Amino acid sequence: MDAKNLRGRGTARVGIIGQSLQQAVALLAALSLLLLAPLAWADGRTLLKPGWNMFSPQQDTEVGLQASKDAERQVNMMNDSRVDNYLNNLGHRLSAHAPGYEFQYTYKGVNDRAINAFALPGGHVYINRGTIEAADNEAQLAAVMAHETSHVALRHGTNQASKASAAQMPLGILGALLGSSSTGAALAQLGAGFTLNSLLLKYSRTDESQADIMGTQILYDSGYDPRGMGQFLEKIQALDQGQHRVAFFSDHPSPDRRVERVAQEVDNLGGTKSGSKTNSREFDDIKRYIQSMPAPPSQGQQAQGSAYPAQGGTASTPRLQILTASYGAKNKFVDVRQLLQSRVQNERLDFQVTNASMGGDPMRNASKTLRISYEWAGRTYDVVAQENQRVSIPSQQQQSDIGTQNGTQPDWPSDRFKSFQNSILYMDYPDNWQAYGQGDAASIAPRGGLVNDGNGNQALAYGVIVNIYQPHIDSYGQQLQGRDYGQGSGQNSSQGAATALEQATDQLVAEFRQSNRNMRVIRYHEVIRVDNENALSTYLSNDSPITGGSRETDWLITLPRPEGLAFIVFTAPESAFQSYESTFQQMLRSVRINR
Repeated sequence: MDAKNLRGRGTARVGIIGQSLQQAVALLAALSLLLLAPLAWADGRTLLKPGWNMFSPQQDTEVGLQASKDAERQVNMMNDSRVDNYLNNLGHRLSAHAPGYEFQYTYKGVNDRAINAFALPGGHVYINRGTIEAADNEAQLAAVMAHETSHVALRHGTNQASKASAAQMPLGILGALLGSSSTGAALAQLGAGFTLNSLLLKYSRTDESQADIMGTQILYDSGYDPRGMGQFLEKIQALDQGQHRVAFFSDHPSPDRRVERVAQEVDNLGGTKSGSKTNSREFDDIKRYIQSMPAPPSQGQQAQGSAYPAQGGTASTPRLQILTASYGAKNKFVDVRQLLQSRVQNERLDFQVTNASMGGDPMRNASKTLRISYEWAGRTYDVVAQENQRVSIPSQQQQSDIGTQNGTQPDWPSDRFKSFQNSILYMDYPDNWQAYGQGDAASIAPRGGLVNDGNGNQALAYGVIVNIYQPHIDSYGQQLQGRDYGQGSGQNSSQGAATALEQATDQLVAEFRQSNRNMRVIRYHEVIRVDNENALSTYLSNDSPITGGSRETDWLITLPRPEGLAFIVFTAPESAFQSYESTFQQMLRSVRINR
C-alpha cells in the first residue's frame, strides 16, 4: 500500500474516533444538564415556605395594589424616574430568584433619610433614600431589597393578618368575613386597613429571620456577594446607639444572633462564589446623585426616626357608599360627596349639618339644605336634612330592617349535599347553602345566615367556619404535629400529644373569649374521631348577632395539622341549634383531612 492510501485510512479511522468522542461529549453534556438541575438546590440552604394564610396570592395582589396607592399618599415619595429605574432594574434581578408565587414586583424610592424600607403584599417595595446613602456598595443595598422581597415571597403581611383573625374578632364577624367578596373589607375588619402601621407590616422576629435567610439566598442566586446582608446589618447595628435609633430596627424586630444566623446561611450555601458581585458604577452614580439632592421636607414623623406615619384610623372600602351629596341654598349648591365619604367609619356616618361640618358657607344669610343619596347593604336611599339637623346613616330603622330580613329567614338545609374543598379539608354541605373562602379559610352558610349585628357589621348567625389557629408553644416545649399526631407507639407519646391538643384548644378558646366577652364553655373537651384522627369537641355559648339579646351555641371541633390547629365551628341560635345539629353532624362525618 502506498502512503496515500495509508493516510486515507488513517483519516477515516480518526474520523470514526472523533465522531465517537463527539457523541460521548454530547451524551455527557446531556447527562450533566439532567444531573445539575437537582444539584442546583443541593447546597444545604435552609428551606422556607409561606405560613398558613386565609388569603390567596391573588388577594395579596389586590391588597397590595390598594395599599400601595394609600401608602404613596402618606409617605414622601421621591418620584424620581432615575432613582426608580435604577431600583427597579436592581430589584428585578433579585426578584427573578424569589421563590413561590410570581408576583409583579415594583421598587420605588422614598424621600426620607431614615434608614428603612418596607414591602406591601403583592410585590410593592419601597426603599428610603437614607438606606441607599448608608449602603457602602450595591451588594449591601441589594441585601435590604432582597430582605423586603422575601417578605413578599413568604407572604408575611397577610399571614400576620390571618393569624390575628381568631384573636381579634368576634366569632360571628369572623364567619361573615370569610364570606366577604371584598378583600379590602376583610382586612379592615381585621384591623389591617390600608395604613403603614397595620397588621400588614407588623412582622414577628421569626418573619424577620426568614426574610434575612431567604434574602441571603436571593443575593447568592442573583450573583451578589451574600455577605452583604450581614455586613449591612452590622453597619446599622453600630449606628443604632444611644439617642440615635435606626428606624429599620424599630419597624423590623431583630431576632437573636441575627448576624450570626446570616453568616451560617452563607456557609450553608457553600460560601461566596468566585466572581460574586459587590459593587457597580451605577450604584456609585445613583448614590452621588441622591446625596446631591436637597434635604427631604421636614416631617414630624421623621423627627421621631420612623419612615412610617403615626397610627391612626384605618382606611377601608365601606359598604356605605355616598353616591351624591350637595350642600347649599336656592340655586347655589356645592358638591360635598368626597367630604362625607371620607368621614364614613364602620359603615356609618353621624354628624350635625353646619357650615363648619360641610367645609364652608356656600350662601350667606340663607338657610342651607343637605341632600344625600347613598347605597348601603345593596339598597339606595335618599336623605334631605336642613341646617343644624343631625344626620345618622344608615338609620336605626334601616339597620333593623336588614337585620330582621337576614336573621329570620335562613334557608333550611337541603337533604341533598355537595362538596367543598380547600387546603385543609373536604366537607359535604347542603346544596342550597353557599361556601365562601378567603385563601385557606372558609365559611359555609345558608342565605340569610349572615345578619347585621346592630353595629354596622355583618356577622354569621347560622352556618360553619373553617380556619387555622397557630398556638403558642406549650409548657412542655411541644408543638402540634401533622398526621399521626396522638398515635405514638408509647403511652407517654399519646398522653403528651393529647395534652398538647388540649392546651392548644384552651388557647384558642381563651382568645375567642377575649373578643367574645360573654362566651362561656358549656361542655368541655370530649375526644372524638374525625377522619380516623383524634380531635376534640367543645360546646360554647355566646351572644348571637341577631338583635334582641338572644344566645347562640357554637360547637367547636379542633384537630392538629402541621400548619397549626385546624378548627371547625358549627353555629346557630340556641333555640334552633337542636334542629340544625343533625345537619352539622352529617357535615362533620363527611370531613376528610388533606394529607
